[in-house]
Amino acid sequence: MKRVDDFRLRLGSHELVPIMVGGMGVDISTADLALEAARLGGVGHISDAMLPTVSDRRYNTKYVKNKLQQYKFNVANADKSVVQFDLGLIAEATATHVGRTMERKRGPGMVFINCMEKLTMNAPKDTLRVRLRTAMDHGIDGITLAAGLHLGSFALIEDHPRFRDVQLGIIVSSLRALQLFLKKSARTGRMPDYVVVEGPLAGGHLGFGMDWAQYDLATIVAEIRDWMRAQQLDIPLIPAGGIFTGTDAVNFLEAGAGAVQVATRFTVTRECGLPDEVKQDYFKAKEDEIEVNQISPTGYPMRMLKSSPAIGSGIRPNCEAYGYLLDSTGNCQYIEAYNREVAAHPDAKKIKVFDKTCLCTHMRNFDCWTCGHYTYRLKDTSRREENGDYRILSAEHVFHDYQFSTDNQVALPE
Repeated sequence: MKRVDDFRLRLGSHELVPIMVGGMGVDISTADLALEAARLGGVGHISDAMLPTVSDRRYNTKYVKNKLQQYKFNVANADKSVVQFDLGLIAEATATHVGRTMERKRGPGMVFINCMEKLTMNAPKDTLRVRLRTAMDHGIDGITLAAGLHLGSFALIEDHPRFRDVQLGIIVSSLRALQLFLKKSARTGRMPDYVVVEGPLAGGHLGFGMDWAQYDLATIVAEIRDWMRAQQLDIPLIPAGGIFTGTDAVNFLEAGAGAVQVATRFTVTRECGLPDEVKQDYFKAKEDEIEVNQISPTGYPMRMLKSSPAIGSGIRPNCEAYGYLLDSTGNCQYIEAYNREVAAHPDAKKIKVFDKTCLCTHMRNFDCWTCGHYTYRLKDTSRREENGDYRILSAEHVFHDYQFSTDNQVALPE
């Protein structure tokens, strides 16, 4: 009976344990988590989601405070077009997080950064270019392009000296999405080094509509694999979403996948950035307490725990402090929803906004509990203590369970 450790992922000159820990923002995929995956011979991700606020938390910078002070005059204004990020400070925050992470890297694995296209930041192309190029400048091993098709992303970095050196990958949820990307980026003469195929059971934002349950990861992976073989494209496919055991992973590897991407089981590890009390909510979640909703202002459906404080919250938009989802005209769907509710309830001291949420603020505060479909199975991966809480796991324990387990078994902590 085969184990994940019987396979290897080849990226350039690297031969890796075929386990990739997915990128979870905001600082849920911490540097510590990514570095553990790399130390153990796999691939770990940090996330570039809201790096200025991550830098404030981790490195004692003052980006959020200073930005709020600069634009405080605009807090009560519904028009947020004036609120801009300083590109130099975006580069500085990215350089700090990436640089300090890579300085600590040990072991044979790799550290990638998950880059969200939907962090438009009131200047989509300019901010994306700065984030990508700065991560490359400061030694990141690879970049996974996420939360969008990224049709023009390769063009933003094609003149960078590391353009053909750094590992570049894209997340897609359909063959058509991959075909669109390959067609658009063909002009750069650069193929992606890997393709993450994210299925409908993944956590956070989904590349499907509310009909997500009609799709199946194995079917999508097989369709893409067969097309790529017909096109004679030798690019590792990395399935993601709902891969809960080592046996789940082996089934994909035996079917031709280059590796698997996993995340849910790492949300309850010591190295994960979620507060411990939130990890307990993940452990204790039941299947009917997980939903796919449309409250994200990005326009994508999002899977999360129904008990997330972000759901139904009516906080004032915090664009002056954050503003990561402002589009090129300074707009965000949450601003529209919030202003509509204020107008409808002019005398209310506190309003509720159920159709959208201030994603920036709630992600920053760990109040938007995005999760994978199988989060309700986490309780079966640990031991319950006398006080009713579950034992927090180590990333090494979870990684090794994926790597060496067989027969759909999950190893409990000693």
